[in-house]
Amino acid sequence: MPRKVVYEARVEYVQILDEEGRLDARLAAGTLTDEQVAFLYEQMVICRQYDEVAFKLQRSGRMGTYPQNKGQEAAALGSGFAAKKGADFLVPCYRENAALFLHGLPMEHILLHWMGDERGNQIPEGVNVTPISIPIGTQMLHATGIAWAYKIRREPRCVITYFGDGATSEGDFHEAANFASTLQVPCVFFCQNNQWAISVPRETQTASETIAQKALAYGMPTVQVDGNDLFAVYKETRDALDRARSGGGPSFIEAVTYRLGDHTTADDARRYRDPEEVAAWQQKDPMIRTRKYLESKGLWDDNRQRAAEERAKAIVQEVVRTAEGIEKPTTDDIFNFTFADLPAEIARQRDTLRTSSIGQEPTQAALRAGH
Repeated sequence: MPRKVVYEARVEYVQILDEEGRLDARLAAGTLTDEQVAFLYEQMVICRQYDEVAFKLQRSGRMGTYPQNKGQEAAALGSGFAAKKGADFLVPCYRENAALFLHGLPMEHILLHWMGDERGNQIPEGVNVTPISIPIGTQMLHATGIAWAYKIRREPRCVITYFGDGATSEGDFHEAANFASTLQVPCVFFCQNNQWAISVPRETQTASETIAQKALAYGMPTVQVDGNDLFAVYKETRDALDRARSGGGPSFIEAVTYRLGDHTTADDARRYRDPEEVAAWQQKDPMIRTRKYLESKGLWDDNRQRAAEERAKAIVQEVVRTAEGIEKPTTDDIFNFTFADLPAEIARQRDTLRTSSIGQEPTQAALRAGH
């Protein structure tokens, strides 16, 4: 036979809870209970309040640039809730705040990071998350390495690594995906396709009809989900983690969502986005559909909404107080946390705030002469 088909594939799209809050009961079976949905919705309320306050902190000069998570809460929460707290590892980029908080990261750490305080990146012992990653795509390599360690140790643990659609055009993604698939490590590659790589639309930065299909080249099970649907995100992430835990290797999930805010507070998306596109996606806001679902079940009303919002305000207010009230770091930290055992000459520099050791080096006589 001179010509034959050697490879065929398809990518499924999964939606369980639609924009109007209508649930496909058959697909939802065995996923989230109503109590869990209510809990996750409350986390959305907190995260949305956190975003609003962080935005105001930046605008008032109390914090540096900040990337809002607005509109992407279901993708972070559904996937994060599927992972096992204290066992699995989350390797984020910078729009997964809700998932990180769910896994125990103190909320003030994110504010400290964007305030330029490195203590925001000092993850507490027992919290299985890495610091947020600003360089695009580099964290996927770290996630693959962590997952490989789990496999070598024969530990029933998994890793979820998060990234945006633009990151799949980076070389780091392809290296990580190839490595993960070749070694069959327990890692879930979770792409938050929010339609924009900063100011570049998805259809411009990649020619792939879907982001999910990129995983096919690496032999990964892959799926596209409604990223604003808690149920679909949770189900597909749970299934991918179960497969990884049982030795099935890595998986890829493309969560189709939308960045309702600017890329960061340093951006003005009005310069490149069609307002009609934004308005259409606002109707798909994960908070709207999740609340509609809860209301249809008699589990939510205006009174409970007000209570949740007041609680969120109190929580975030306390987080801001903690972040802004943290004791100022000292210059000693620059030295003390660089070496396990501080060399004598470095200790001298720390204590005197002078490069005394350079002056003592005969070949540096010109420095002593003031030249």
